[in-house]
Amino acid sequence: MVKVAIQMSEGTRVAMVMATIGQRISGRNLTPGAKLPSLRQLAVTLKVSTSTVVEAYERLVAEGAIVSRPGSGFYVANQAAPFSLAEAGPKLDRAVDPFWVSRQSLEAGDGGLKPGCGWLPSSWFPEESIRRGLRTLSRAKSPVLADYGTPLGLPPLRQLIARRMAERGIEASPDQIMLTESGTQAIDLLCRFFLEPGDTVLVDDPCYFNFHALLRAHRAKIVGVPYTPSGPNIEAFSRTVSEHRPRLYITNSAIHNPTGAVLSPVTAHRVLKLADQFGLTIIEDDIFADFEHTAAPRLAAFDGLERVIHIGSFSKTLSASARCGFVAARPEWIEGLTDLKIATTFGGGRLNAELVLNVLSDGSYRKHVEALRSRLSQAMFEVSARLRSLGIVPWLEPQAGMFLWCRLPDDADAADVARAALERNIVLAPGNAFSLSQSAGNFMRFNVSQTLDPRIFEVLRLALPRGRG
Repeated sequence: MVKVAIQMSEGTRVAMVMATIGQRISGRNLTPGAKLPSLRQLAVTLKVSTSTVVEAYERLVAEGAIVSRPGSGFYVANQAAPFSLAEAGPKLDRAVDPFWVSRQSLEAGDGGLKPGCGWLPSSWFPEESIRRGLRTLSRAKSPVLADYGTPLGLPPLRQLIARRMAERGIEASPDQIMLTESGTQAIDLLCRFFLEPGDTVLVDDPCYFNFHALLRAHRAKIVGVPYTPSGPNIEAFSRTVSEHRPRLYITNSAIHNPTGAVLSPVTAHRVLKLADQFGLTIIEDDIFADFEHTAAPRLAAFDGLERVIHIGSFSKTLSASARCGFVAARPEWIEGLTDLKIATTFGGGRLNAELVLNVLSDGSYRKHVEALRSRLSQAMFEVSARLRSLGIVPWLEPQAGMFLWCRLPDDADAADVARAALERNIVLAPGNAFSLSQSAGNFMRFNVSQTLDPRIFEVLRLALPRGRG
C-alpha cells in the first residue's frame, strides 16, 4: 500500500480520501452530524500527508457533503446523501460485486446466455399449467380480481403449504404461516423484525450473494463461517457465535446455494444446540425444496419452529413472474411479522396467491416437478462431464438441484474469466460474489439448466489461461 500511495499523484490521493469519506457517509458509517476523523488521524490511517486530507476536506465542504466548525473540526452535513448499497460494503472488483451478477443476469437479452443466473430457463416452467390457472382466474368473482388479500394470506394456500411442509417433517398450523411476495421479501421482513443497525448476522462462506446485499441494506454487521459438504464447519461456527454473538444465522439446509451441499443430521443437531446456548435465531431458506429426490434434514423439523424460522417460495419451480413466498414461525413472531407486512405492503398479492394455489392443486404440478428433477439430473451429468474436460472440477457432486460449485484450473481468476465471457454476451457467477472472506477467487457457480449451450464451453476454453495460447 505504501508504494502505491507514493506513486499516486496528489490529485489521485485527494480523490482517494474524498472517496473514502464519501463511502463512509453513503454507507451510514458516518451519520448526519457525526464528527469526521481529525486531519492528522485520517492522514495516518490512509498513509497520506495532512495537506492532502486538508484539500480533500475542503472539497467535500464545497460539495456540501461535510461542514467545517472552526475550533471544533469537520462534521457530516445534516442533509446526507441517500443510502447507497453499492457503497455500504467493501469496494469489490465489479465482476464479483453481488449486484453485478444479478444485474447482468436480469438485464441479459433473449440472445444472452446466463450460466451464472439462479433460475431455470423459461421453457422449463409449467407454462400450460400457468395458462390454465390464468384462464380459471379470469372467470373468478370480483373480490379475487380486485380486493386486497388478508394479512396472513390466502387461507387455502396456507393450508396446502402446511401439508407440504409436513411431508418434510415440519409441523406448522396454517396460522403459523404468512404469505409474502417472494422468498427475498420474507427475509427482508425478518431482518426488519429482528435487527437493529449494527447487529451481527452469521452467514455461510460461501452463501447466496443476495444475502450479503440484503443484510447491507439493513446495516447489519456480517460475519461468515466456512461451509463444508455436510454443513457449516462446526468448530468455526462455535467460535464465531461465542465471539460475535450474532442475532441471526441465515442458511440453506437442503441444496445449499451455491455449493449444492446437504446438511447432515449430526451437524444440524450441533448447530441447534449452539443456537440454544447463545440465543441465536436461525432463518432456514428452503426455496429449492421441490428439486429434492429425497428430503434432506431440516433444522425447522428438528427444532419444531422454536428458534428456527422456515421460509420458501415457488419462483424456482413454478414461475419467477408470479411472485409468492411464505414464512413459517412461532405464533407470536407471525403476529409481529403480520403487523410489519401491513405496515410495509398493506395487503398481499392475492392474484399471485390464487394462481399459485390453482397450479399447485392441479395434479399436473407433481408430474412437472418429477420431470424437472429428472431433467436436472441429466443436465448435471452432462455439464459436469463437459466442465471436467476443461479442467473445471466440481467441489462435490450434488444430490439434487441445479448448481455446481467448481474450481477453475491453473489458479485461474474467476473474475477475469467472467469479464472475458461477458464480452461474448455470457453471464457467469464468479466465486467471490458468494464469499464474504473473498477466498473463492478461482471458484465459479454454474447453473446446469442454463449451461447446456455448446458456445458456453468454447468461451470458457478460450477465457481460461491455457486457452489464450
